Amino acid sequence: MAFGGLDKHKTAAPMADINMTPLIDVMLVLLVIFIITAPLFTHAIRLDLPRVSASEARETPQTVTLSIDAAGKIYWNDKPVTLDQMRARFDEAGKQKDQPEIHLRAARTTQYEVIAQVMGAAQQAGLERIGFVTQPPADPNERRSSGKAATDRP
Repeated sequence: MAFGGLDKHKTAAPMADINMTPLIDVMLVLLVIFIITAPLFTHAIRLDLPRVSASEARETPQTVTLSIDAAGKIYWNDKPVTLDQMRARFDEAGKQKDQPEIHLRAARTTQYEVIAQVMGAAQQAGLERIGFVTQPPADPNERRSSGKAATDRP
């Protein structure tokens, strides 16, 4: 096996360069796979939240995001659950020493009956910390506090 040239009198060393073509092919295949699968990781529930001025809710390790869409479907941390499954999870959370905060996100057009059922189930389970998640107003002049606009505050 000759790795050198045609001249037999020279002592030629084997070629020590790395062939980059297979590495580039593998890289491009992985890039295409990641481009195709990336939109699957960003699945979120689309809700049209009401616009109200309020302070931003802080996320704690013991926070449960409960979303209700316009059709009345309930999502526990972005995973769909039935009303009975939600009640069972509320019961488990109510028995914990450090009870989680419930962040309730409901679409503008959600029936009040569904929201009332969720709040009633949380109350029956003994959960006391429930907050409503809203979006800030689009116009900064709409935000009012004690008669002053948000831009007028010191």
